[in-house]
Amino acid sequence: MAVKIKHEKRARRHRRVRRKVVGTPERPRLNVFRSLNHIYAQIVDDTARETLVSASSREETFEASGKSGANAEGATVVGNLIAKRALEKNIKHVVFDRGGYRYHGRVKALADGARQGGLDF
Repeated sequence: MAVKIKHEKRARRHRRVRRKVVGTPERPRLNVFRSLNHIYAQIVDDTARETLVSASSREETFEASGKSGANAEGATVVGNLIAKRALEKNIKHVVFDRGGYRYHGRVKALADGARQGGLDF
């Protein structure tokens, strides 16, 4: 029962954030999803409704680094990875969508890793 309430609270926060954060072709949205063991990031153009770039801790390139997706170090690697892929597609400016999660821990580490990789938000 408590897990369902926790999930509903996060979904409510995410809807509130999404009212304000919209990805455009000039500034797509960097979306974060966090599970217990992994972290996922996507860069989305909401007007065209398509995912431009994605990265996660479940990919072979990430698993070769030997990090875990369940901690901040792994989230930093995923942030660097998504920034590298975004720059390859000439995406430099994004809007950060924290997905209803608090901005600390793994979410903050992913954002810092993306900034270190060259993304501007």
